Amino acid sequence: MEAVGELIWTGSYGSTTIDQICEKAGVKKGSFYYFFDSKADLAAVAVKEEWERKRPELDSLFSPTIPPLERLCRYCDFSYRFQAQIQKRYGCVLGCPLFSVGSEVSTQEDRLQKEIQEILEYKRKYLESAIRDAHAAGLIHAPDAATKSRILFAYYQGIGNAGPHPEQTGRSPRGDSRYIRIAGSENPRASARISGSFF
Repeated sequence: MEAVGELIWTGSYGSTTIDQICEKAGVKKGSFYYFFDSKADLAAVAVKEEWERKRPELDSLFSPTIPPLERLCRYCDFSYRFQAQIQKRYGCVLGCPLFSVGSEVSTQEDRLQKEIQEILEYKRKYLESAIRDAHAAGLIHAPDAATKSRILFAYYQGIGNAGPHPEQTGRSPRGDSRYIRIAGSENPRASARISGSFF
């Protein structure tokens, strides 16, 4: 599973072959087809396993016991640490693997695409819950938490996949004031609390 994830993420889904996967994993091609019908089937299982591995940490980050805006900030920290580790390992920032693969197979590989969309929706709902609680607490103005979470998630992913990496900006990974403003903050203190930082 790790072999296919690394090959696809550092290269691309289309360019990664079953031969490369088998060589990277140290298995024979016959063994591959004993367990999987196709590369897409393997990729779907790999994506799901990686999500199940990371989900407990995200559940903890978005615990209702944590103040809602702090949840958003901690999510930023989590993502920054992840991308910083990737940059150190591969020499570059690779963005979100779900968005990278999802955009590549958007009109094909139905099982893989469905798996990716389900995970992304689950992650978006983390933001929705934090935004809803922040609105209820009077910290932000966001009566439509679902729509606001989609906007915020798009901004967050845009920075992660297309924007400059935090280490290139010299800014803190704590989150920036735009992130909280997009969430619906009209409170200068809430925005200033993490202003001048990134992601």
